[in-house]
Amino acid sequence: METTVQRKTLNDLAPGQSGTILSVGNQSGAVKRRLVDMGLTPGTQVKVNKIAPLGDPLEVSLRGYELSLRRADAEQIVIGQPRPRRAGGAALQAGPDPEAARRQLRDHEHELEAHGGRYDAAAHDSRSMRVALAGNPNCGKTTLFNALTGSNQYVGNWPGVTVEKKEGTARLGDKSMTVVDLPGIYSLSPYSMEEIVARDFIIGEAPDCIIDIVDATNLERNLYLTVQLLELERPMVVALNFMDEVAKRGDQIDVARLSKELGIPVVPITARTGEGLDTLLHTAHRQMHLGFTIEPDDLYDSFTHDIHHRMGELIHDYAYAAGLPAHWAAIKLLEGDDIVAKALKLPARVSGLLDAVVAEYEGSSDLGDRETLIADSRYQYIEKVVAASVVKGGRPGELTFSEKVDKVVTHRLFAIPLFLLTMLLMFVVTFGPFGSWLSNGVGAAVDSLSGWLSRALSGAGVSPVLVSLVCDGIIAGVGGVLTFLPQIALLFFFLSFLEDSGYMSRAAFIMDRLLRRFGLSGKAFIPMLMGFGCSVPAIMGARTMENEKDRRMTILLVPFMSCSAKLPVYGLLSAAFFGPYAGLVVFGLYLIGMAAGILSGLFFKKTLFAGEPAPFVLELPPYRLPSLSNMLTHVWQKVRGFLIKAGTLILLMSMVLWLLQSFDFSLRMVEDAGQSMLGTLGSLIAPIFAPCGFGHWQAAVALLTGLVAKEMVVSSLSMFYGFSLTASSGAVAAAMAGFTPLSAFSMLVFILLYVPCVAAVSTLFKEMNSPKWAWFSIAWQVGCAYVVSLLVYQAGSLFF
Repeated sequence: METTVQRKTLNDLAPGQSGTILSVGNQSGAVKRRLVDMGLTPGTQVKVNKIAPLGDPLEVSLRGYELSLRRADAEQIVIGQPRPRRAGGAALQAGPDPEAARRQLRDHEHELEAHGGRYDAAAHDSRSMRVALAGNPNCGKTTLFNALTGSNQYVGNWPGVTVEKKEGTARLGDKSMTVVDLPGIYSLSPYSMEEIVARDFIIGEAPDCIIDIVDATNLERNLYLTVQLLELERPMVVALNFMDEVAKRGDQIDVARLSKELGIPVVPITARTGEGLDTLLHTAHRQMHLGFTIEPDDLYDSFTHDIHHRMGELIHDYAYAAGLPAHWAAIKLLEGDDIVAKALKLPARVSGLLDAVVAEYEGSSDLGDRETLIADSRYQYIEKVVAASVVKGGRPGELTFSEKVDKVVTHRLFAIPLFLLTMLLMFVVTFGPFGSWLSNGVGAAVDSLSGWLSRALSGAGVSPVLVSLVCDGIIAGVGGVLTFLPQIALLFFFLSFLEDSGYMSRAAFIMDRLLRRFGLSGKAFIPMLMGFGCSVPAIMGARTMENEKDRRMTILLVPFMSCSAKLPVYGLLSAAFFGPYAGLVVFGLYLIGMAAGILSGLFFKKTLFAGEPAPFVLELPPYRLPSLSNMLTHVWQKVRGFLIKAGTLILLMSMVLWLLQSFDFSLRMVEDAGQSMLGTLGSLIAPIFAPCGFGHWQAAVALLTGLVAKEMVVSSLSMFYGFSLTASSGAVAAAMAGFTPLSAFSMLVFILLYVPCVAAVSTLFKEMNSPKWAWFSIAWQVGCAYVVSLLVYQAGSLFF
């Protein structure tokens, strides 16, 4: 009687159970490549830590780090008893082939004779040196960039915060070097836009040296990118970051042995404190003089090494004709890299020969396809390197700090309530008594300045027109926005803390199943949460989506997350019409925005973006106590951008609005703003908003100015209704004649949902890469804003 062996997968493991991976299969080639790149290769021990509160995805630990993936992908990973490795064909089991060794030697000789000397190792001393910073997300790369260059670029703690390369200048004695901060990447596979950008820069622009930043607390995961950079054979040095944390854990790293195994210098650093940075730059400079790096001979097993050289013989000349390093191009072709294959433009005969070599390689082992074989070979080498150079400290089974925190933060019952309470606390502090007290202080200062300047100018005999321009136009417009600067700073301080602490990735883990219901990955939660700060970086952050469908859908939904530029409007109207309940009203607005995004997503999922949901493979970085200086730097960057906007765009618009509000079409100064050019224009469009409860010309024009910058709505209402910046809530409500709490709330809902500012719209056009999609996004937002505002007012009128 035959016994049927039941197939067991990673999805079948309960939390706390472990297993050995036998094979990795997935319907999506891109997802499978990411899984094997992240270390899910045959023979790897993997443990299921927990299941997300909503039942999906899973959190697993492997190779010293935590990873989140969906049950559907875990179902494709077969678990069982480890099998003996079959590293190659029978010929190689008996020993190295002398003919293969001679052929490989001839390849190296040809490389030196025909393609050597392309790099002038001394040329950089007579020009600006250029260094590329490469590394995994969360490895401290951008912190290092800031420390080397003095740049104030924001430092985050979740994948994708640095999407575009950033440049700065570092000093090395009397010389300067350009430092390029590349996007955080896990490998050089063309899985995401960040990886393509990073490798195109390294290959196409040939930096003088690559500094590979490695998280010393997680060597095995981080060295996977290192070995791929070694394949490029460029001048290179490894910066071993977080050495202070290694010491706290009780781990020991033999830096000299690690350097010997990798064949390149390894410099221990702590980027946060600046320790080891001078040594790092001097080491990078020495590497520039070498001009190249030779990858270790044992990076691949002998059979893979031989196959690699056979591939190289076939594509060598085509690679250099295409401007690609032949050694690297051969291994990428062996992996199945379509972008490299297209760039080589190989004739059919050569492609056929390559296919035969690849088929021989895949048939040599039962591990699976070529992607898995290559990744497995790299990780075998990494395991050997780590075993030789790292001694782990601590007691076996002892919980790490991150694991202790996650027991609460990602708990099945506590996770979602804790997140909602955190958001509520952030809004109450920002808009409650403390935030209002700060804003009132700024408002009082601005109002005092306006009164003093008005008296001084009038006393000096300055024309009343000029006095009105300065006091009623410039100071009233810009000052009205600056009044809410403290609240914006508070909001960004909270968001910075959540991002830098590592909580954002957990939020994505918690929310993935909910987001998947309307066709998005949990990764979309990150740019959508950024949207609460500013729509511009949030829309750009959608580049972390691996495919066009997910990226466009995320961009369409981001504007429904209320950005900080709308806070001044919320603060003004909620305080004026809802008094002590202002914080709850603002919190309700944020919930309405999220609900509009969810409903829009459900609609798009069934219509425009029907199909399989986006994949979700996300590293969960360790929790780290945020640096106060980093958080303050982040807040200052946002405040500085806000001030620049206030000093340029809002200043200009305040002057223009004053002109339009103070003069009629005959250019005569008017006392009644209703007779002005702006009043006439507003009167024409005001009836459109009458069914929504705010059909007044002042409100209509304020909404138009909000298209330029949402902060301008406050300035416009202040000028049009003539209330002081320091007026009490009751005085503001009294000045806004014709408004009731219901109509004020209806207007708030419209402002919440309609088109973002000009800067965000221009970013949207750029990121959509399609005018049709961009215009659709604008039309959808305006339509949703009008319909929801109409429903709020009309339904509310039945009860109030």
